[in-house]
Amino acid sequence: MTARSAGRTARKPKTPAPRAEATPDRAAARQVRQAPPLDPGDRARLLAGEHHDPHGLLGAHPVKGGIAVRVLRPWAKEVAVLLPKGRRVQLHDEGDGIFSALVPLLRKVPAYELRVRYDGDELAVDDPYRFLPALGDLDLHLIGEGRHEELWTALGARVMTHQGVTGTRFTVWAPNARGVRVTGDWTYWDGTALPMRSLGSTGVWELFVPGIGEGAVYKFDITRPDGSHTLRADPMARRTECPPHTASVVTDDHHVWQDDEWMARRGARPHHEAPLSVYEVHLPSWRPGLTYRQLAEQLPAYVRDLGFTHVEFMAVAEHPFHGSWGYQVTGFYAPTARLGTPDDFRFLVDALHQAGIGVLMDWVPAHFPRDDWALAEFDGRPLYEHEDPRRSAHPDWGTLEFDYGRKEVRNFLVANAVYWCERFHLDGLRVDAVASMLYLDYSREGGDWLPNEFGGRENLDAVAFLQEMNATVYKRCPGVVTFAEESTAWDGVTRPTDQVGPGGFGGLGFGMKWNMGWMHDSLGYVEKDPVHRKYHHHEMTFSMVYAYSENYILPISHDEVVHGKRSLVSKMPGDWWQRRANHRAYLGFMWAHPGKQLLFMGQEFAQGAEWSAEHGPEWWLMDETYHSAGDHRGVRDLVRDLNTVYTATPSLWERDTAPEGFQWIAGDAAEDNVFAFLRFDAVGSPLLAVCNFSPVVRHDYRLGVPDSFAAWAEVLNTDDVRYGGSGVVGTDPVKTESVPWHGRPASVRMTLPPLATVWLRPA
Repeated sequence: MTARSAGRTARKPKTPAPRAEATPDRAAARQVRQAPPLDPGDRARLLAGEHHDPHGLLGAHPVKGGIAVRVLRPWAKEVAVLLPKGRRVQLHDEGDGIFSALVPLLRKVPAYELRVRYDGDELAVDDPYRFLPALGDLDLHLIGEGRHEELWTALGARVMTHQGVTGTRFTVWAPNARGVRVTGDWTYWDGTALPMRSLGSTGVWELFVPGIGEGAVYKFDITRPDGSHTLRADPMARRTECPPHTASVVTDDHHVWQDDEWMARRGARPHHEAPLSVYEVHLPSWRPGLTYRQLAEQLPAYVRDLGFTHVEFMAVAEHPFHGSWGYQVTGFYAPTARLGTPDDFRFLVDALHQAGIGVLMDWVPAHFPRDDWALAEFDGRPLYEHEDPRRSAHPDWGTLEFDYGRKEVRNFLVANAVYWCERFHLDGLRVDAVASMLYLDYSREGGDWLPNEFGGRENLDAVAFLQEMNATVYKRCPGVVTFAEESTAWDGVTRPTDQVGPGGFGGLGFGMKWNMGWMHDSLGYVEKDPVHRKYHHHEMTFSMVYAYSENYILPISHDEVVHGKRSLVSKMPGDWWQRRANHRAYLGFMWAHPGKQLLFMGQEFAQGAEWSAEHGPEWWLMDETYHSAGDHRGVRDLVRDLNTVYTATPSLWERDTAPEGFQWIAGDAAEDNVFAFLRFDAVGSPLLAVCNFSPVVRHDYRLGVPDSFAAWAEVLNTDDVRYGGSGVVGTDPVKTESVPWHGRPASVRMTLPPLATVWLRPA
């Protein structure tokens, strides 16, 4: 028997492994009669794939006069039943692939196997319809309540041993379906022989198929309410075919984790009080062509060398369109098969952890595409999406929004967040497009949206979902942090869910929020020619007005270096030297500003071109044969030093969310294009950051400082020649003078290099 012989329906089955042949019991054969006929309605529904209880018709059942055995095997020539003690009973052909017999003299259903002959080949198989349900009552209860936090263990395809037989249990939630059948490569995509049973009012359909194991490719054949059929991938599939193929694949977890030390210590310190410097990566294009396992050989070493504490993967879940970069998901529980298997992805995460690097992932619960083999109208009616188009149709992306008010949909997404954190050891989730979830009128004109029950624009269902997701993830996954990409001023994004704000809402419960305002304002400033920057000085200081309203991370992400926005260095004004100098000064300002940091790949070495998902970073810019390679290596060296000093300096991260951790020295020097401020750690040790966004050297520039330190020494200067700068660096500490300045009792005089950021610590 082959691993995929059970449930075979096609004309040309694969060659089975030999089994011991049974000897026909001729006396028993003479006694076997045709089973009582099926009710015509039941028969029609069974053949049409519309019967809710195929197990009540198929398999073996006690009836008057013996045991009735009925089998549905389209294309079979003959079907026999092998009973204990080698008795073989030939079944009568009723037509339409139905075979049956009434076996007399039996009082209870015995253990039996089937012998099915196709065009000369006979297969020995177990009958899927002799098994009890393989899904327990507790699972069904939790699914019905929308509270199954390990939903992936109950729904989908799961290899298991059931009633002593190894096979795969298939389960799917399709409450509007008239019937569901499982089909796959082992049935040659004819699912007639494998109708699933409905498990009560939960809307769950189930079938245990013996003999099917890992690697089997499958879909669900769903009969819609109108009687038509649709072939769907499994919403809970944990592995998929590689696009453009769209079927689901039976899989199991086999990776043996080696990151116990990392997992034990990752939650030792709250993230907002710890160093957090993130390198954002689009895995398919970081080094195009590499698999997960090949990436594991290169990415950890590269990120560790640059000193980033974490990587953030752009959306990894399976998606049919490569050009969506992973943000139009069809396989919410499956890493994309383009780069390998789920265990291969685990191998990559494990390798990063062993290198001391945390792993964050972009997660997309805001919407899903309309592909007719995926979630859209999954069982013939709106199911995962809201039934009202004004609540379901996303106006920007042509996709569908989830119905967060439906408990099963909310459960699907909450469990999905837990799944990625628990089964792949992820250290955090960055939730994409949160603003589009929170507002009913997001990108909609008046009359195109429905207000909530109180007449407001807030999506109360989405609020409740995000609160539940965050609470569940933090409860189950110690050390994990969630990030919100939320582009408005929604109150309480990172506030605990049980603390109600002035708007009447509890906090959303995120650990951190992307500071989109800082990103927009600061990029707007540095894109200006220095002669005009004095008129936009406030764009660099405004972020400190609200810096402590949330726990922030400062993102220079992929969204800022595509679609005509230019790469970071190409946004800068001036000639090539000035662009790089601006780039370096900006990174120095960013790393010193309150909040964590995120930088997209390619920007760490001042790539000049926009990011391309097809080609990835321009690594050749640092090749020794390229005449300007030193310019790009210098910027990369600066990023390495920024991370090294940052991680070793608690003043830059320990009080990111506390006002006591920051003080302006010079926040109003607009005419000079200068910004100076202090950062403090928990015991008051300072770091002085001074940024000169003018292309001129400023000699003897006086800055007020605390009078408790005799001198200040440079610890980092973005104008260092090692980084490609002009070399205006302070080799000797600058002494504190008893000259009041900037409202302070003491001051220092220092030389400010052109287009540069300087960090100083008490000498």
